[in-house]
Amino acid sequence: MIKIIPVIKCSNIENSVAFYTDILDFKVKYDYPPGFPVIDIVKEDADLQLSTMCGDKPFGSSAIVRIDDVDGLFNKFIERGLDTSGKKNSPVHQGPLDQTWGIREFYVDDPDGNTLCFGRVIE
Repeated sequence: MIKIIPVIKCSNIENSVAFYTDILDFKVKYDYPPGFPVIDIVKEDADLQLSTMCGDKPFGSSAIVRIDDVDGLFNKFIERGLDTSGKKNSPVHQGPLDQTWGIREFYVDDPDGNTLCFGRVIE
């Protein structure tokens, strides 16, 4: 199973959530604390993530890729030559981690700074 979830960069999370839920009829997927910088929204089979944490690089976007075998895929990428040395201060670029929000994930940046976040929901 593979599912890609686009990450929408936003400057004001509250305004973005209001727009997507009030105007476009999306629903907030999880219960978030006030001011949380990342909000997952859904509408039927469509998932989006709104985020104020995407940085302000002129290039670079993010996408979430839901997969089943996080560890196996990371190892496969390493065997194929994935170089994580440029991201030593980012543990999630060094290998899969169990995040507090319930996802086991790792990140890969392409040469233009686009980030793919590979992960699966922790059972």
